[in-house]
Amino acid sequence: MTKPTPSDRCVRQTSIALEIALLALLALIWGGSFTLIKVAIDTVPPVTMVAARVTVAALLLALLAKMRGYALPHDRATWAAFFVQGLLQSVLPFTLISWGEEHIASGLAGVLNATPPMFVLLITLATQYEGGRVGTQKILGIGLGLAGVLVIIGAEALRGVGTAAPLAQGAVLAASLCYALAPMWGRRFGQLPAIVTAAGSMSCAALLMLPASLVIDRPWTLAPTPAAVGAVAVLAVLCTAIATIIYFRLVRTLGALATTSGSYLRAGFSVAFGILFLGENFTWSTLSGMVLIIVGVVAVTVQLRWPWPMRNQRQTPSR
Repeated sequence: MTKPTPSDRCVRQTSIALEIALLALLALIWGGSFTLIKVAIDTVPPVTMVAARVTVAALLLALLAKMRGYALPHDRATWAAFFVQGLLQSVLPFTLISWGEEHIASGLAGVLNATPPMFVLLITLATQYEGGRVGTQKILGIGLGLAGVLVIIGAEALRGVGTAAPLAQGAVLAASLCYALAPMWGRRFGQLPAIVTAAGSMSCAALLMLPASLVIDRPWTLAPTPAAVGAVAVLAVLCTAIATIIYFRLVRTLGALATTSGSYLRAGFSVAFGILFLGENFTWSTLSGMVLIIVGVVAVTVQLRWPWPMRNQRQTPSR
């Protein structure tokens, strides 16, 4: 086998740097969505908010795909897979989190919602998904990331575990399980452009949520404020349509475990936005937690060269 040249290594390093930058951008966008939801939730009910997000995003993604010359698939098997993707990625988690946060503290919900990487790890080991091998470095990174989330949110956020509504806790954990399964299921769309996958799955989500909004909330009777309308518009365009394109690219390039590690960054960014825009207090634990999260995400996404062999890594024999 020929050894990689310095130019090959440079290309790989540039590529992984770009993917990590996109992962951070995705976490930044989704972290900001919590602040936008707080702005809109007073005058826009959760079901209608989700329906508006996915419907506007589906229309925008379909238009962008057409402008770029892509046609949506016509076979039933692909659309059935899109339907499952829409359920796992948007419909179920959006609804479960919205309902759960009505009954438990946002800090506890934040901790529970930062668990998708743990679910991906457990599912990978239990089902032998993609060979079932997870390196020690990745396991360490998952632990560091979760520790960073706990440091940022604070131990007091966990005090409600024994007293908060068990069903609400289960709902947020179920949403995290959906977020873990979504990129694992989404790997099957690797041959499709990311924008086509995003448009297809979001269209299925819209077909599910729009009728639910019409029946449950009767949106024509609502009187949302201009700020709420603007927040929902940004949620739909930036936090759903554009973010979904980035998401499916990362699922294809980084894989399920690395993509879900962005949930740690998302938790950190949501706290940062709260400090900047909602007047929440800054603490040194926030900064130290973000450092732990960044180190954890890098450990999950980048294969570092260690001065000693890792026990679970196979040594390549010299030729």
